[in-house]
Amino acid sequence: MGIGTLTSASSPTDDTMLDRVEFPDNRLMIDLCGAHDAHLTRIEAAYSVQILRRGNELHVIGPPEDRARALDVLGSLYERLAEGRGLEAGDVDGAIRMGADPLGGGEQLEMFRSGRIEIRTRKKAVVPRTAAQQGYTRALFEYPLNFGIGPAGTGKTYIAVAVAVHMFAEGHVDRIILSRPAVEAGERLGFLPGDMREKIDPYMQPLYDALNDFIPGRQLAKLMDERRIEIAPLAFMRGRTLSNAFVVLDEAQNATEMQMKMFLTRLGEGARMAVTGDRSQVDLPRGVASGLSAAERILNRVEGIGFSYFTAADVVRHPLVARIIEAYERDEAG
Repeated sequence: MGIGTLTSASSPTDDTMLDRVEFPDNRLMIDLCGAHDAHLTRIEAAYSVQILRRGNELHVIGPPEDRARALDVLGSLYERLAEGRGLEAGDVDGAIRMGADPLGGGEQLEMFRSGRIEIRTRKKAVVPRTAAQQGYTRALFEYPLNFGIGPAGTGKTYIAVAVAVHMFAEGHVDRIILSRPAVEAGERLGFLPGDMREKIDPYMQPLYDALNDFIPGRQLAKLMDERRIEIAPLAFMRGRTLSNAFVVLDEAQNATEMQMKMFLTRLGEGARMAVTGDRSQVDLPRGVASGLSAAERILNRVEGIGFSYFTAADVVRHPLVARIIEAYERDEAG
């Protein structure tokens, strides 16, 4: 962690332990604690620990798992200060959200260690059904930006929304933003009546369906009224910085290269993104390149970005769907 000497000892109670951590630079430690120890208070509130200042030492008291997570947060923040970067309340909150590891904390790590991968939401638990879905679920926790690419019916969007709801409920993000290009699937619907929301809702319906599976109706309506959950066309993302949010871009194969670059560069502090798409179902006008294919080509070696792939074997809809996809793939292959 880069924070000097760490020792452990028994605390006055039987069920907790005390970690003492010494910081080599007292000036950085003052910045780490914050005005009136405000940063330490935020960490104490996030975990079941008490943090006491003793000279250039911090004493962390609490259960082992919470102590470990608090120490990792303290270590990452101290390293930030040692690199010459400032430290504000939002930086502390971001470190807490990330937790002790890229999966966002011990709870997620334990889920993957146990072999029982279960995404808990307000209404139901989602269990990945294939090896590819399990790998995809882990990647959504592990990478700040992850692409899920494969045929329809493989659970790409459903799992991404489930992870978004889980991370929102656990406090790792402050809001959920779901988006997709407003592109018609091979037909022209013409003029749609109503206000802006009524016009775009038909394009967004699959995202509403997923959310309704995970969040009770009244609660979902309240969260949407408060704009803590947003569903919007891709075009509405321009000019925004999406911080402390879990953002899902669905049907990404229908985003142009310019739209995809615009969307990916919206990623803000403490945010996570999931991009899902099916390269075989591009509905863009002839001659317009898919932004999903371009992003896959350009970003496949960029550190911190994950790619998860699905095949017809991962289809979890009617068994006939997998055979239909395989038949089309054979025909395209000649």
